[in-house]
Amino acid sequence: MEKWAIRGELILNCSCTIFCPCVISLGKHPPTEGNCQGWAGIRIDTGYKGDTDLSGLNVALLLDIPGQMARGNWTAAAYIDERASDDAYAKLVEIFSGKARGTTGLFSILVSTFLGAERAPVSFEREGEKRRLVVPKKIIGEVEPVPGKEPGKHLVVTNTEYWMGPDITVAKANQGRVRAFGRVWDFDGRSAEICEINWRGP
Repeated sequence: MEKWAIRGELILNCSCTIFCPCVISLGKHPPTEGNCQGWAGIRIDTGYKGDTDLSGLNVALLLDIPGQMARGNWTAAAYIDERASDDAYAKLVEIFSGKARGTTGLFSILVSTFLGAERAPVSFEREGEKRRLVVPKKIIGEVEPVPGKEPGKHLVVTNTEYWMGPDITVAKANQGRVRAFGRVWDFDGRSAEICEINWRGP
């Protein structure tokens, strides 16, 4: 299989009313609302799969999990940056469906229903500490770190075994609206995460 790697940043907003317990329990503790629904945005600063450059592209994910994350039976969907070439689009779908193995390979185990991928103008922007993801008419999200005691330093959960990365910045969603694939979600003010990613495979 082709080697691949992605470096960049991920933001996530879910239905949990407090910081997502999955970061610490690795999916063994149930979400605060019994199930987990959320969206994620990925900004790829540098990346490749085989000979295909993925740098500069964005991806948005929709995740619908009916209980403890570790038990699987997830439903997922992806929006792929419309700027991606046909080759880059196909390879990003392989990565985010889990078929490319490696870091995201767990999707092939935990996701029982992949609703598919669509091209879209996926925007991932940063303004100060705020990160904003927009997939027009589908996802509008803005997250920012929760202030720590010492000014200028984020509140971070470090040295975790969380699949996304070992250091997770605790954040909240200023806005988290989803209107996609039959889902209508409003997660304003709920749990959010910010994470530098360094993913690879197979």
